[in-house]
Amino acid sequence: MEGPNRLPLVVGVDGAEPSLQALDWAAHEALRRGTTLRVVHAAETADREEAESVLASAAERARQGRVALGLDTVTVAAEPVAALLDEARNACAVVTGSRGRGEIRGLLLGSVSLELASRADCPVVVVRGDAPHRQGTFRRVTLGVGEDRDAGAVRFAFREAEERACELRALRAWRCPTHELGDVPLVAAHPALAHRDQAWSVLDTALRAWAGKHPAVTVRQDVVEGTARKVLLDAAEDSDLVIVGAHRRQGHFGRQLGMVAHTLLHHAACPVAVVPEHI
Repeated sequence: MEGPNRLPLVVGVDGAEPSLQALDWAAHEALRRGTTLRVVHAAETADREEAESVLASAAERARQGRVALGLDTVTVAAEPVAALLDEARNACAVVTGSRGRGEIRGLLLGSVSLELASRADCPVVVVRGDAPHRQGTFRRVTLGVGEDRDAGAVRFAFREAEERACELRALRAWRCPTHELGDVPLVAAHPALAHRDQAWSVLDTALRAWAGKHPAVTVRQDVVEGTARKVLLDAAEDSDLVIVGAHRRQGHFGRQLGMVAHTLLHHAACPVAVVPEHI
């Protein structure tokens, strides 16, 4: 995202507290990136006066302490998912809160956020967690390296770490299938060590090219025994952002996220970025 013609950062707002937290996060992010913040309010039966009120309040909040922020606001008379998916075609990323105003209190994740992460053409950031996790307290972004098609997530992670001037922690989870484990000591030929070494190889291969393009980024690599879901949920506890590939698959009910991204969006302690393969 170089140069003066950067794509805008889009954030969806509906006046609910989770969307206002997303607005705060997105405003800070847009200012840091030097790009325009595009604030979108979408509703199928939009009341013009209400929409103008929501956007005016959002604009005032976004500008507080950010006089240099480029800001654009728009009301769309459409279902929120459809409106934000359309916006995603011309955005560097789309930011949402973890739950919308019309969704049932107590739900772990709103349907709009989940649909966007499952279908958007650009990275989707779901802002969740407490204030320290939303405000860059830990000076660390965490990347979960899964499959070969995670190149988009790796690229996004290096750029985030470079622009934030913070550490990039890259993790690869590994496990040894139970049937391979015998009652043998942990020696050089033990099956578990082969799985660990393979994890290191995958991690090194995924990062090597991008590390060379971003020499200023401090990268801490690690492979951790366990499920990817648990490893990354644990890592989120001391991260400002967790980044994963979308790993979308076609199911009975349309395109769906991979299980790791789905779990993080519901349970992570910090904001989560879900990145499609090609960005």
